[in-house]
Amino acid sequence: MHKIVELYKQIYWLSPKIPKKDKFGIWLKIENICLELINLIITASLESGAKKLPILYSTRIKIEILKRLIRICKELNVIEDRNYIDVEFNLCEISKMTNGWIKYLLKKSQ
Repeated sequence: MHKIVELYKQIYWLSPKIPKKDKFGIWLKIENICLELINLIITASLESGAKKLPILYSTRIKIEILKRLIRICKELNVIEDRNYIDVEFNLCEISKMTNGWIKYLLKKSQ
């Protein structure tokens, strides 16, 4: 949970550096997906057993979408390379943790 909140803070603090034409397009979508991820992670943590898995699968999909959108921002020079690397690193960590949580639940259910 902590990592996703840190990711949102990163995205939030980068917002003033984003060109106006991108701020209300792709960047707004990125911020919204980050907020959705926080919602999904909290929901999954409060659900019981098997109900967690569908939520975590949705989380994994949102993470992959976010990775692609961030990569597009880098390719379009909306964000600097160093900011892209920092955000991408955090996204990879969040992805690993989510996949680990899914694997744990799958093993537990067998």
